Amino acid sequence: MYEHILVPTDGSPGTMNALAHAQEIAGPDSTIHALSVIDQRIYLAAGGDQQDAVIQFLREDAIDAVDDVVDEMPRTMATTEAIREGVPHRVILEYADEHDIDVIVMGTHGRTGRDQLAALGSVTERVVENARCPVLVVHIDQ
Repeated sequence: MYEHILVPTDGSPGTMNALAHAQEIAGPDSTIHALSVIDQRIYLAAGGDQQDAVIQFLREDAIDAVDDVVDEMPRTMATTEAIREGVPHRVILEYADEHDIDVIVMGTHGRTGRDQLAALGSVTERVVENARCPVLVVHIDQ
């Protein structure tokens, strides 16, 4: 069994598939870490007068994404919630290192259009290539 399990979430429905697998490999003393990353590249690309609105929208989206994961957890299982800003794959890897994560459980792709076109989303691919811990990649059906 794994003690610390990281489930990155972007709020896509596929996250629940990944969460189900995370719960299956969790033991009675495990903690599920729900992490949502606000992609700074999105709000930095917005015009200066729109950045605040974009950041607020992304923050609310991230809060909802983490809340959805926590809401699906049994009350008896320990959970940790985190929202960070940055480049998603980098933040996921940093979080895993900082919190001694034993395994990362994530879907094959997220909800961004470009990621859905690829067999393995770019965030997932970069996490798999660079993680110091095992990564369980769960196939997400369209």
